Amino acid sequence: MRLEPRTLKRLGLLGVLYVVTIGAIVTFLDLPTPDAAVFGSFVPSVVVLAFLFETMDSAAGMGFGTALSPVLLIVLGFDPLAVVPVLLVSETLTGLVSGWMHNEFENVSISLERPLGEETKAVGLITGVAVLGTIASVLLAYFAIQFDSTIINAYVTVLVFVMAVAVLFREHFKPAEDAEYRPRSLVGFAAIAGFNKGIGGGGFGPVTTMGQLYAGVYEKAASAISSISEGLASLVGVVTYFAIEAAGADLNFMLLPSLLAGSLLAAVVAPYSVRVIPNKIYRYVIPGYALAIAVILVVTNFLI
Repeated sequence: MRLEPRTLKRLGLLGVLYVVTIGAIVTFLDLPTPDAAVFGSFVPSVVVLAFLFETMDSAAGMGFGTALSPVLLIVLGFDPLAVVPVLLVSETLTGLVSGWMHNEFENVSISLERPLGEETKAVGLITGVAVLGTIASVLLAYFAIQFDSTIINAYVTVLVFVMAVAVLFREHFKPAEDAEYRPRSLVGFAAIAGFNKGIGGGGFGPVTTMGQLYAGVYEKAASAISSISEGLASLVGVVTYFAIEAAGADLNFMLLPSLLAGSLLAAVVAPYSVRVIPNKIYRYVIPGYALAIAVILVVTNFLI
């Protein structure tokens, strides 16, 4: 795919904003320095992991929070209050940037011009329902019910695995592009996805993306819609966490520079790869990667 001059200019603008954003965070925010930091506030392993997982997240609509969260918590040993809020901030920015790039590379068509297209309506539907689920689960987790991490991990792992297997069979026998579009099916998936995001910072992408395939949304559009919806839903989650911090909770944003340094780059690169990969191959990427995420969750949560 040959890039238009307009697109090249926008990519250049994003590059400038990337440098300015990272520089401003490091310079003006008084963040704690991680013990594993090498270059100022940056942890190389976190930067690399953020780039890899966000590449797949922006390409397949899932994986950044779902797979990276247990790696940061269990493998690298960071505190939950230093991981979940920062993941939500990162997913807000990367989701919106990735969605913009998906739209720019014509993987999806999102516009606020009337009449609204089906893809724009899907973004609104998924985001609206997911936002309610996110707020409810965050408030429950911090003010009413303390969810056991083992139960959360087992629940997300089983959910991702079952959905991946079901969608893999469906994509083989009846691809989403050949299925009848059923927007009402998205409501339940969006509610579950919002709940997942609020209780653990992960599990949003797999549910919304594979839920869209089940509802008959075109594979490449499903990935883009999930990215945009996740960015908007994460924004609400971030606001909720800041409100909780104002009420006395001690949140830690020391990983923010490292996560953004890796993930924002990936949010630009991945949508282009989606555009150039043939759909007969790409339609197996989403459920296949979901199975890989389930394996990662099993290993990090139950075998390490």
